Amino acid sequence: MNITQGELAERIGVTRQAVNSVELGKYVPSTVLALKMAKLFGKSVEELFMLEEGD
Repeated sequence: MNITQGELAERIGVTRQAVNSVELGKYVPSTVLALKMAKLFGKSVEELFMLEEGD
């Protein structure tokens, strides 16, 4: 799926800035937000988000 940060934000009910922060790794999304993103993209949460080494 090829959508803008703004389109994604609108579809999951957050700001574009929040989407940008998640994308850059500056913000860890809530469980609900992660589930909304996974559902929208047809992926599991584990496919979208991974722990970094040392987490």
